[in-house]
Amino acid sequence: MRIRIQNPGVRIQNASKRYFAFLFFLLVFILASDSWILDSAFAKVYIDITSPGLSRLPIAVQSFSDGKEISDIVRDDLTFTGLFACIDETAQIERPDQPFSPANWRGLGAELVVKGRVTSPPGRKTMTVVVSAHDVTSGSEVLKKEYSASSDLLRLLAHSIANDIYTLLTAQQGVFKTKIAFVGEKGGKKELYLMDWDGHRLRGLGVNGGVLLTPRWSSDGTRLLYSAERQRQWGFYLLDMNTMRERSIAFLKGLNMAGNFFPGNREFVFSSSKDGNSDIFTTDINGAHDRKIISSPWIDVSPVVSQDGSSIAFVSNRSGNPHIYVADKDGYGVRRLTFEGTYNTSPAWSPLGDRIAFVGRAGGRNHIFIIKTDGSALTQLTQKGNNEDPSFSPDGRYLVFTSDRDGSKGLYIMRINGEGERRITPKGLKASSPSWSPY
Repeated sequence: MRIRIQNPGVRIQNASKRYFAFLFFLLVFILASDSWILDSAFAKVYIDITSPGLSRLPIAVQSFSDGKEISDIVRDDLTFTGLFACIDETAQIERPDQPFSPANWRGLGAELVVKGRVTSPPGRKTMTVVVSAHDVTSGSEVLKKEYSASSDLLRLLAHSIANDIYTLLTAQQGVFKTKIAFVGEKGGKKELYLMDWDGHRLRGLGVNGGVLLTPRWSSDGTRLLYSAERQRQWGFYLLDMNTMRERSIAFLKGLNMAGNFFPGNREFVFSSSKDGNSDIFTTDINGAHDRKIISSPWIDVSPVVSQDGSSIAFVSNRSGNPHIYVADKDGYGVRRLTFEGTYNTSPAWSPLGDRIAFVGRAGGRNHIFIIKTDGSALTQLTQKGNNEDPSFSPDGRYLVFTSDRDGSKGLYIMRINGEGERRITPKGLKASSPSWSPY
């Protein structure tokens, strides 16, 4: 069966110009099909990603005819997950331009073979990619799909293909079309930046300030919430990712740091020293209905809300040193989560709600740790340099974080077991405070 993904200019002809601009200029143009028309082989789950003892699934992504760059991106996306072992081209018997034959792949242990063909009409800056995936065991074609896009959006097209193959193999949604927002500094100027999950297609958003902190996505990906100090006054700001217009929410005395949104994307949590001591508050996106939910004689900062909105993690020195604490959404039932080490900060909830990543001190350096919400399974994930600001991918399987291990502060990604560490920002740009977008 063939499923065609149309160019967004065709798919959204009746949408408003503003909505079109949002989809196009934010480069989220490849629209996923609401339903897949495939044979019964699609019901097969090739790899159970929840299995604790899973081994990498052998697959082959052959070089696409007239589109090797696209197949290279697809292969790189899938390899980073740590779930797949992509068979090297030098070991492949079957050429990319030959018809699929199961006999050519069984000896290599391949479970799935992906082929592709790219065509570009003369004189037009568009491309069409036809992708097929073949099950080696059954010999059947389990996916055939056609993608169309403008040539300058090649990487998004490739990420969309990788997402579809990932879903085919795991029955889960892929993260390859997600974004990362962060604070970048170049020439002493700080600005909000946006890039693809793998660091490509980096661009500044034109939002700056003397100090910029903690950009946080709304759950629908349409807004960024952040703190900024401008003209010696701290405030909370909201950037509409549709119109790229910023609006101020509130200006408060003291040091103020925005947390993230509660479900519904209207109320958010923050820490503020406006009353003298640093406490935890909630307010809405109009800056109204401030409510103090955690107050103590100690310093309470860096609040983050769990995805279901039921709990808040924060940092407090009430035990003498900074540690991670957890409370319910109204600030009641405070309990200490971390007990090891003398400095633990910057908590980040997994979207699955079962783990919290944070920064801890070990061997005189800051490192990324992860811990279950019941306080068990504490694991140090990083080993080199100073590492800060963890943020989970929307599926909870990967982390983006800040590190100075290469001599300059940049952003890295890794799997939640600490493997696959990779720098994704250029060395000429000092980067911090990353926030991984929703799907």
